[in-house]
Amino acid sequence: MATLLVTYVGDTSARFDRAYYTTHHLPLVSRAWDPYGLQRVEAYFWDGGEGTDVPIAICLCQFGDSEEIDLALAADESVEVMDDIANFTDVEPTRSVMEQAATTQSARRR
Repeated sequence: MATLLVTYVGDTSARFDRAYYTTHHLPLVSRAWDPYGLQRVEAYFWDGGEGTDVPIAICLCQFGDSEEIDLALAADESVEVMDDIANFTDVEPTRSVMEQAATTQSARRR
């Protein structure tokens, strides 16, 4: 398993339209990258904190392996995904690829 981590970092003046991101951009990402192995997309939002340069949003795009991520990013469909960023934010995203090292299960206590 490999994850494309997309992080949007900015200060309190940064524009980020969460509604557009969740109702338009993430479905666009799914349509564009599903054929290249995208298995799951998750988004997380940061609701505050003091100081500058805090994470505004983080998106996890899970693929089978890093080669699938490379294929998705190189695909023609990625142009539309990247061009759409300006519609919901003025923050430049940072992209990183993480490889899964291990999985553990947590036992619930009653």
